Amino acid sequence: MIFVTIGSMFPFDRMIRAMDAWTEAEGRGEEVFAQIGAGDYEPRHMTWVRKLDRRTYAETIRRSRLVVAHAGVGSIVTAGELRRPIVVLPRRAHLGEHTSDHQVETAGWLREKAWIQVADDEGGLSRCIAAAAAAAARDGRLSATAAPDFIDRLRRFIAG
Repeated sequence: MIFVTIGSMFPFDRMIRAMDAWTEAEGRGEEVFAQIGAGDYEPRHMTWVRKLDRRTYAETIRRSRLVVAHAGVGSIVTAGELRRPIVVLPRRAHLGEHTSDHQVETAGWLREKAWIQVADDEGGLSRCIAAAAAAAARDGRLSATAAPDFIDRLRRFIAG
């Protein structure tokens, strides 16, 4: 299963539309399940809910083979902790998807991590999904631990 999540704070219809289109065009035979939040767009080609509680959210990631998410630290950390590859599409302030471009900055410094694929726009999602799936198939499960420099950078980022 591919799990699509946009976090819990703001709608992210651009990503939900893009993943719905991907599911129709390329995801045939793939179970795609999305947490879509309070957005206006309701997917037609993937199963969805508005919101999941914390326990169900973690269990859904655990059952997935791949996560596609906004570039929120919580989603990235949870995918990493549960050893799932993740494709991130950062929200953009100029599109009204967030109040700042901190997700673009987050995605920038995570771009070099093997288990993270960064889509700079919705057109890049297909390539990133294919790359993440290929890496997961080639490398097996992700390491249970992160590199110390990654953990330090993440702690500094969260601390602000």
